[in-house]
Amino acid sequence: MNMNWGAFTTAEPELAKTVEERFATYTHHVLATLRKDGAPRTTGLEARFLNGELWLGMMPDSLKALDLRRDPRFALQANPGPGTGMGGGDVRISGRAIEVEDEGIRHRYMEEVEPPEPFHLFRTELTEVVRTYVEDETYLVLQVWKPGEPVRTLKRA
Repeated sequence: MNMNWGAFTTAEPELAKTVEERFATYTHHVLATLRKDGAPRTTGLEARFLNGELWLGMMPDSLKALDLRRDPRFALQANPGPGTGMGGGDVRISGRAIEVEDEGIRHRYMEEVEPPEPFHLFRTELTEVVRTYVEDETYLVLQVWKPGEPVRTLKRA
């Protein structure tokens, strides 16, 4: 089951709002992709939530773009920021990144974002969204969502 950001927002509006706010706190986040040999690669990235999609834009022929062309699986971690506060919790999104070749879609993205050209543009299909936070300075709380399932909440003391 493939779900884009808009479908996730419809299914789980409260968690989606929290995740978007968490990503909006900082500009740069951490993207994990898979190298040719299967080893993980982490790189900085700006992510955009626009028109019901989570977009990943990249410089031409960047290693992360080449990784995603070869194997579309990714994980995106919101910038935790300074210190240990992590207001809103630690959030990450996993899924598949599909490169967008359609010039109409690319043009609409360019009008909104004004990225440096040329660029690679990927839209995402989500496989998991996870938020981790501390409640009452006692519990570690995990909210885990997967397509077609309600959010599961796990508490650990």
